[in-house]
Amino acid sequence: MNWRIVEDAILKAREEGKFSNLPGAGKPLPKDELEHVPADIRMAVRILKNSGYDEEAMFVQREMTELGSRLNNAPDEEKKTELEQAYNQQMRKMNSLLSKKGVRTNSSAFRQYSRQVNDRLKWD
Repeated sequence: MNWRIVEDAILKAREEGKFSNLPGAGKPLPKDELEHVPADIRMAVRILKNSGYDEEAMFVQREMTELGSRLNNAPDEEKKTELEQAYNQQMRKMNSLLSKKGVRTNSSAFRQYSRQVNDRLKWD
């Protein structure tokens, strides 16, 4: 991309006064609501929040990932069954959270995505 075009457009707008009297001009930027999040994952958390995830959904997703990993390393069938039940419970919780936000979890696209996630986690 030719950055010069963008630079010229900004310069022209400045000369025409389009940046004058903007709301918040001369005031400090608002405090970052994610300043407590480690810097290396802050942008990822911001993207998730902007796409509709909240902290509870992120926590449930983390639990599901952890359970999937533990399921892959389950020492016996009894433990595997216990972990599968816990995973399914978290999946129901995630579906409930998404439904409350208006995400249709019964759509074919969502089912296909869920299938791909489960295939990727593939536990034996």
